[in-house]
Amino acid sequence: MNLKSNNETIDLKELFFSILNQWKLIMLCMLVSFIIAILYLRVTLPTYSTNALVQVEDGKSAASIALLGQLKELSGSVAAKSPADAEIEILKSRLIITQVIHNLNLNLLIKDNQDSFLTRLVSSDRLEVFYNSNAVTIQKNNFQFQIKRFDLPQYYLDKPLILDFIGNDQFTIQFKDHVLFTGRLNQLNQLNTEKGIWKIEISMPVGHPQQNFTLIKQSIPSAMDSFLENYSVSERGKLTGVIGLEYRGHNKEHITHVLNNVLDIYHQQNIERKTLESKQTLNFLDKQLPELRQQLLDSEIKFNQFRRKNNTVDVSQESELLLKQSVELEKTRIELKQKQAELKSKYTDDHPLMTEVTAQLNAINSKISELNHTLSALPELQRLYLQLYRDVKVNTELYTSLLNNYQQLKVAQAGEVGSVRIIDTAIEPVQAIKPRKFIVILMALIIGGFIGTMLSLLQSMLKQGIKTSTQIEEELDLAVFATIPRSPIQENRAHILKKKKSIPILAVRDNEDMAIESLRSIRTTIHFALAHAKNNVISISGPEPEVGKSFISANLAVIFAQSNKKVLLIDADLRRGYLHKYFNQSIGPGLSDYLHKQVDLKQCLHTTHVENLDFISRGKNLGNPSEILVSDYFQTLLQNLSSLYDHIIIDTPPVLAVTDAIIVSQYAAVNLIVVRHGQTLIKTLDLAKNRYEQAGSKINGVILNDIQRSIGYGSGYRYNYSYHTSKHD
Repeated sequence: MNLKSNNETIDLKELFFSILNQWKLIMLCMLVSFIIAILYLRVTLPTYSTNALVQVEDGKSAASIALLGQLKELSGSVAAKSPADAEIEILKSRLIITQVIHNLNLNLLIKDNQDSFLTRLVSSDRLEVFYNSNAVTIQKNNFQFQIKRFDLPQYYLDKPLILDFIGNDQFTIQFKDHVLFTGRLNQLNQLNTEKGIWKIEISMPVGHPQQNFTLIKQSIPSAMDSFLENYSVSERGKLTGVIGLEYRGHNKEHITHVLNNVLDIYHQQNIERKTLESKQTLNFLDKQLPELRQQLLDSEIKFNQFRRKNNTVDVSQESELLLKQSVELEKTRIELKQKQAELKSKYTDDHPLMTEVTAQLNAINSKISELNHTLSALPELQRLYLQLYRDVKVNTELYTSLLNNYQQLKVAQAGEVGSVRIIDTAIEPVQAIKPRKFIVILMALIIGGFIGTMLSLLQSMLKQGIKTSTQIEEELDLAVFATIPRSPIQENRAHILKKKKSIPILAVRDNEDMAIESLRSIRTTIHFALAHAKNNVISISGPEPEVGKSFISANLAVIFAQSNKKVLLIDADLRRGYLHKYFNQSIGPGLSDYLHKQVDLKQCLHTTHVENLDFISRGKNLGNPSEILVSDYFQTLLQNLSSLYDHIIIDTPPVLAVTDAIIVSQYAAVNLIVVRHGQTLIKTLDLAKNRYEQAGSKINGVILNDIQRSIGYGSGYRYNYSYHTSKHD
């Protein structure tokens, strides 16, 4: 499957195998991410969470029901609304949280000045702070002290103060390297200053800390913000009336204590708020009941006196009807007055409920006036009887009704439970909610693998080197003699090999290695190339350093020698050649010594541990290598040696670095150039080709070296051990 863009083809299979080939880089990134995750888990304190549930009940007030009875219908109906929204805001209000902060001294922050990344990494001894209503306890491995009181001027709120313990059971409070307060342990210390009053009491029952601490006494807004960072309230479900509370922190016992304190304060204020109406109504009835009782007694006395004076009066049916109406109207008028008095404590005169009650009271007064006018027309004796009897009747019923309501309110107040119910209290958590070790490690490995893959992909995309032999043949019209895979035995790069004192020859160490088998495939090609050549000299070079030309030269020489050919290997890289390391030889005497006429041929010609293979090292760097290579003395040397050997292989410096390789190519019958797969650019090889052509030479063949196994397979290469087919054959 290929993607084509701008006439260039991206082989996805090749890209996949090129990324897969960078498994070491990917594993390294994963390892680094894993180590970072372990360090993070080591230095990060675990965070715990505890929760609670509160149910909000929508109920009518017991005071309203007991006092108003049927009159509660006068207020009309109110649109249905979920009570949870208002209770959530109350749970997050200063009314609740400020009281919790003061109860537990949560506005005092303590920081360990010795706490750092390194100390957390090497030591598990952490500072522990316990908050309660009496004091804030600070504890570490070998000491403990308590801050029972820490009152300071408002100017120093939210400012970092340094608490330092000195000798003789004393301590100091510093701010910006200035001592503000000095006190003694285990007693209350007080100081009056221009900025305000200091009151500090610190007790130390155990140990004596050899360090200082940072104390911050928070203002109410700051303490609220700090509290709300770890505190959350939300309704569970939609319109369920069930509220969930959650509090997070590093200390399991502390967060449980804090959340339960929130529940206690909230529940207490809710009950107080619900019983407030009952209290106000009872206060009103406490004043009204004695007055009504006295009115009832007075009316009974007057009525009894009237009866004794005038004997029994026979009341007609009409008079009884008028009496009944008068009693009912008077009773309703007094109830409306009581309702008006109660509403006046809550609302203004313009409130709709107040307006409604006032209108009803005016209507009742109007009817009473009409009835009184009717009663005035009755005979005097009958009229007085009705008035006195009406007063007794009204006062009796009102007093009895209010007395019953009073008793009901007493019972209701005693049994008031508020409109909320605590379903679940906070309990101490068992496991931390973060950091989740498994998730952190898993994500670290995933992120590390992703970064490693991206780096591998970027590296692969940035590598614009030669990928296939087809590129060389089609774009530069050069024959590719062989494609050499990377040997699993010899993984080291050239710059690493140069640092070693001795380099093993792969053709000797593992004669059946895939790289050696690929080199054997070019023997036939070189044989045909030398059939009608001017000599038997083979020049091997590369367009740039570190393409593996010395590796190819040494192993190719050994392969020819193993096929019973007399072979001479010459290191013509007079500047940086290191072929002598393959044969455990010294640098000199060598070629440069001979060309400078300091030694004879026998002294610089060395036998090797490989049968049929002789070797001439580069010799000492005596300067002017290009001048001595272009001399007739070097040409004569090659002519004399050609008759003594079947093949002479010359390892030359990079073509684009110096001119030595071009000079040697003038004397060679076959010029081979080595390029590294994925590293050598096609443009670089083109420049090397032009250098040869400008000097009147040509490149007979190219060896594509260091094809990685996965990439080679992904690109369609098969490591058969036959000659690489070329259109130039």
